[in-house]
Amino acid sequence: MQKPRAWLIGPYRAIAQTKESDPGSSIPPGHRADVAALPTFLLPSNVTGSAHDRSLGRALVAQWQREGIIQIAMTNTQRQLWKDALAANRAFFARPHVEKAPCVDPLSYAGYIASGEEVTAGIADYSEIFTVTKDLPPEDPRVRARWPCHGPCPWPKGVDQATGLTMKEAITRYTDNLGQQGENLLGLIELGLGVQPGSLRKYTRDGWHHTRVLRFPARNATNSKGKEGRGIGSHTDYGLLVIAGQDDVGGLFIRRPSQQEQFANWKESAAGLREDDDGWVYVPPVDGVHTVILGDMMQYVTRNKLMATPHKVGLNTRERNAIAYFHEPSFQAVLKPFELVGEATDNEPGIHYGTHFTNMFMRNYPDRITTKTLLAENRYGMLQVPELRTMDSHLA
Repeated sequence: MQKPRAWLIGPYRAIAQTKESDPGSSIPPGHRADVAALPTFLLPSNVTGSAHDRSLGRALVAQWQREGIIQIAMTNTQRQLWKDALAANRAFFARPHVEKAPCVDPLSYAGYIASGEEVTAGIADYSEIFTVTKDLPPEDPRVRARWPCHGPCPWPKGVDQATGLTMKEAITRYTDNLGQQGENLLGLIELGLGVQPGSLRKYTRDGWHHTRVLRFPARNATNSKGKEGRGIGSHTDYGLLVIAGQDDVGGLFIRRPSQQEQFANWKESAAGLREDDDGWVYVPPVDGVHTVILGDMMQYVTRNKLMATPHKVGLNTRERNAIAYFHEPSFQAVLKPFELVGEATDNEPGIHYGTHFTNMFMRNYPDRITTKTLLAENRYGMLQVPELRTMDSHLA
């Protein structure tokens, strides 16, 4: 077996992953794609603005601009947190439907999403999901004020005998750690783009971070809904960046940034973007790493210097499990492009993240009880209330 290579790129190190078998051997049947060969970057535990950090930031930006995705090494702590979170993932989805189905909340989009319930570009997906949004108790002022999408997360009861943890404990510990890494990545992006420190991180105070715990059935075990062989259809994600872990099965495809493929999901839906075209790149599973792609708000604030990454998931010959953590702006944040920040932005409306998030979830779940509650109780109309567009206003 060839030993992993280590080399210097500038003053920081990146490790190339090698495998005995062909990485393309895990590609789902029926898909044509190039196979990504990604370096694995080692991130610092803290971003100080040093020459090392600036060099690493520029390299990460260049990698996203070239490939649309980066790969970062898990720390030793993250490896154990990932192991526990993956165990919680598998234990939850192994429950009978009668236990999973009640894990739904009418106020938030948190909770269980059955296979075939999510819709991408008008077609149901086979993915089975547990979504975790900001877990707010009924007495929280924002919940009491009927803010849209704000409410509790309907966690399942019970402890996983293998880990001794509840699903809430395992997933929350894992994503809290990724939240710290998300802030470090934003700091490195600021350095890599040469913008003022805090240009991105100022939006993530009380960030609307959320998580999708995912199961994809094997191709021969679907529920006959949606398009044959599709786990999740082509789309871009909503916010700043997505840190994801996947098991050893494989199914993720991305599209590299291209001048010939311009899109702006906040203006016109990118769902179903080039779903059946050539040009997709398969991202094979690698043990001990997270992948990181970018979302709509990153594209917007950087004026397309960093593009949201179109991606999709194909079904493989075995069940696949993954967890995607979304590092997001505050629900109340109104984001503006870097060049417009300052006095010249007085007449620039920007993008209200809470509205963008709500629109995307309503589009994906038109029949969910949360969507019906938003409309029936006019919670959607509250997105125009000044308090929902002023960061930290609820703290007062």
